[in-house]
Amino acid sequence: MPENKSRPPQDQPWENGWAPDTSRAPGTRRLWLAGGMAVATIVACATAIVVTDRAPDEVSRSASADDSTSVPGLISFATPSKTPPPEGKSGLSTAEATTRAPRQQEAGAPKPAPQPEQKPSKSPSHEGGSPTAPKPPATTWRSVRSVNYADRYWHASGGYVKLDQVGGSESREDSTFKLVKGLADASCYSLATADGSYLRHRNFVLRSERNDGSALFKQDATFCARSAAYSGAVMLESVNYPGRFLRHQNFQLRLDPYEHSGLYLADSAFRLVAGLA
Repeated sequence: MPENKSRPPQDQPWENGWAPDTSRAPGTRRLWLAGGMAVATIVACATAIVVTDRAPDEVSRSASADDSTSVPGLISFATPSKTPPPEGKSGLSTAEATTRAPRQQEAGAPKPAPQPEQKPSKSPSHEGGSPTAPKPPATTWRSVRSVNYADRYWHASGGYVKLDQVGGSESREDSTFKLVKGLADASCYSLATADGSYLRHRNFVLRSERNDGSALFKQDATFCARSAAYSGAVMLESVNYPGRFLRHQNFQLRLDPYEHSGLYLADSAFRLVAGLA
């Protein structure tokens, strides 16, 4: 039988050649087991948190995909809409205002009192709308004076209409015209001379010619009055060339497209005054 060696005292193991086993610390297996359980617990908690947060996030994303309303705190930029040009006979006239259908009344809400229908007002400005034409008289003798050349009047001479200064009796008679209802549109104007000719545009130049009875002549000799940029003055727009107005250029009366410039507004503004003859 092997010789039993008595265990030396714990406080002096080196005296008899005995030493404690230091290759493994006491309780190492229990520490590893506790650490593994702690790591597993942490991983399980983190997984549960991620799954819990992802579920409402998916619901929120699906709801936001179906809902067109904007989320508070986010700025959305709308695409600017192109405003269509105004409709009408000319580029200066506005379209009639449209009335939107009222929203369906909620159940139980008191019915609002009916409001009297209001007619849309027309703007007299050239940029927003076509000014209302004044009603022409049945027969009136008038002279047409320039706004920016107050001493010059329309003067029919040699088959053309120019802007001249008033001279003798012949010039006064040739600068006085009979203002009648438009040959092509009764709400507009036509101007006739003392010898029975009419002022009409041909090749966009204002002339004095005899009425041949054609539809083209009636349209060429009809002009609609529009409010001018100057008080008491009018602009004369062609019936068959909407957007073109009579204006003087080098003292010659002609039909030119509308321009939003100070010179054009002055050259195309005239005052219908009492006849000079």
